[in-house]
Amino acid sequence: MQLGFPEMMFIFILALILFGPKKLPEIGKQIGKGLSEFKRASREFQSQIEDEVRKLEVETDLKNTIAPISLTETVAARPPALTVGNGGETPISSVESASTPEIAAAASEPDHALAASTPKADSAGNA
Repeated sequence: MQLGFPEMMFIFILALILFGPKKLPEIGKQIGKGLSEFKRASREFQSQIEDEVRKLEVETDLKNTIAPISLTETVAARPPALTVGNGGETPISSVESASTPEIAAAASEPDHALAASTPKADSAGNA
């Protein structure tokens, strides 16, 4: 509700007629004190609510940071699907658990590079 200048002037003249020039300053002072007390109480109430909200936030943060994390949530229960050093034989279960068809195809093929390699000492000595 906005009061413009004409409305404020009408209220002032009406108050002057009703209360007189001697009582008007006292009434104005009392109204001013009442408004300032209302603002102070409003600020105090707002700060109490903000303090309670901060306390609840701190409690929830503290509860979240202290809560233990179980290992089953952070570490996979199964070992990795593809392993090194299996002698060229790939178990069927690791091929089935591969994430993409390309990885599954690569895992099912034996590694011929390890079987075909010859020692350097033999080739260097016979040359």
